[in-house]
Amino acid sequence: MTPNLSVIARENQQRNSEMAIPVIDLNQFPDSEEYKKLREASEEWGCFRLVNHKIPLTLMSEMKMVVRSLLDLPMEIKKKNTDVIAGSGYMAPSKVNPLYEALGLYDLGSSQAVQTFCSQLDASSYQREVIEKYAGAIYEQIVDIGHKLAESLGLKTGFLNGWPCQFRINKYNFTPESVGSCGVQMHTDSSFLTILQDDENVGGLEVMSKSGAFIPVDPCPGTLVVNLGDIAKAWSNGRLLNLKHRVQCREATIRVSIATFLLGPKEEALEAPPEFIDSEHPRLYVPFTYDDFRKLRISKKLHAGEALELVRIKS
Repeated sequence: MTPNLSVIARENQQRNSEMAIPVIDLNQFPDSEEYKKLREASEEWGCFRLVNHKIPLTLMSEMKMVVRSLLDLPMEIKKKNTDVIAGSGYMAPSKVNPLYEALGLYDLGSSQAVQTFCSQLDASSYQREVIEKYAGAIYEQIVDIGHKLAESLGLKTGFLNGWPCQFRINKYNFTPESVGSCGVQMHTDSSFLTILQDDENVGGLEVMSKSGAFIPVDPCPGTLVVNLGDIAKAWSNGRLLNLKHRVQCREATIRVSIATFLLGPKEEALEAPPEFIDSEHPRLYVPFTYDDFRKLRISKKLHAGEALELVRIKS
């Protein structure tokens, strides 16, 4: 990434520090001050903007074009993108989110899963090549961020081994009638953390601050937005913030974004490391698997962090 993007992101932040998410610069690691900023952003905001990341700008641009073409496919083809776990396949517009649809891929780190995804959608050789390159680059980046987050909290990084990633490409079909309405309802992600390549031209993403106010996250081309989910809050024994966020319709146009989710342990139960437990910070949550937690969220229709209360240890 070119340095001017870091400058743009920081200028946007400085213009109104109360109304802009923190900026984390990967070029500043392993500086201890950047680790501190990462930890504070994750505890106080649950999100940050990532600059000087490892995803080439040309690849980001190519991937967006591929994503747009896949989401424009006929419905009968998109429906071939079937679930592996709930929400990992094609999601058609619904009563809750009538302006939104998405395609999904479970286990982004598996080359076989990537190939299956491409085959389901009859992807061309060029589209396959771009998807494979992007999958490899974004998987490496999300694991790197997970490791840095653990290090910022004073932990070793081996806990991420074997954690699957889910990939979702999103399309918002905004119309003149929908301006001012919600493109996607407020929610937290069920995952540990999310990397979002947002639409560089069309805004709409809003995050909730600790005060309860929604703050717009305006487009900043070439950067990525990272946010933490429910698994991060449980894993950290409540220390990290699971971000509430939504997408609002600001203009009548198509909006496209690309989200990658680092989920959680594939089979074993998740529980907070002993480093986060002491007499002043007793264990908050019972051990649970990601799959069970995801099913709990869906069955109870609790999509904004409330499901964590159902796995909380009763005092």
